[in-house]
Amino acid sequence: MLKAILSCALAAGIAIAAAALPSAAAADELETVKAAGEFKFANSGAYPPFSFVDDTNQVVGFDVDIGNEITKRLGVKGVAVSTAWDGIIAGLLAGKYDAIIGSMTITAEREKAVDFVGPYYRSGRGIFVATDSAVKSLDDLKDKTIGVTLGETHEKWARERGGWEIRTYKGLPELFLELKSGRVDAIVVDSIPVMVAMKDNGEKARKLETGEIDGGAVNIGIAIRKGNPDLKAAMQKALDEMMADGTYETISMKWIGADIR
Repeated sequence: MLKAILSCALAAGIAIAAAALPSAAAADELETVKAAGEFKFANSGAYPPFSFVDDTNQVVGFDVDIGNEITKRLGVKGVAVSTAWDGIIAGLLAGKYDAIIGSMTITAEREKAVDFVGPYYRSGRGIFVATDSAVKSLDDLKDKTIGVTLGETHEKWARERGGWEIRTYKGLPELFLELKSGRVDAIVVDSIPVMVAMKDNGEKARKLETGEIDGGAVNIGIAIRKGNPDLKAAMQKALDEMMADGTYETISMKWIGADIR
């Protein structure tokens, strides 16, 4: 019953936010953005190496660099905005920012509410356990405790599959802490940031051999409000040019160590 209530509340929140859009949104927003001279794009700020807070208290990462490069090619200043992931689409529809450049999986459900530019990279779902865990397969996780990021597609997948207790967190750093402490038996996340954290920060985890699970290979896109074909085309052109001239690869190698397009 609680799950049904939460799902209805989220759907209602998105619908209310969409209804609250100003009438000016009926016109394409590309010229509005150019007139304002800046373009706000959202991320969670808790998803290294894609978006996270550095030692100088600045939000940095792959998504931030991609966003800044796209906005530069649009001729405006990019402004990264960090917000809670579970309300990020509602914030876009309410006009709090102009796009979501925050590693959002393109899904049919989300395409009902927003348009997508891209995909700008590809990722996949992974299930990770502690290195000394006795868990060897998905079946071994029956009735165990699973950690997920609140609002991600991995949370939805975990709830639909069922058979385990689910705990939600703000982002990957918390998930690693819970896994190391033993408060969760496994975490369900995108594979790329976990692999980077293991390589760069010495995080310890073991990926289960799960075969072709749902979400094992997904497209990641940039979300914008519907009804903006000029803005969408301009952003796609900027992204395509970045991929063609080597800028994208430079950003990808900087943060990931591989070209992930």
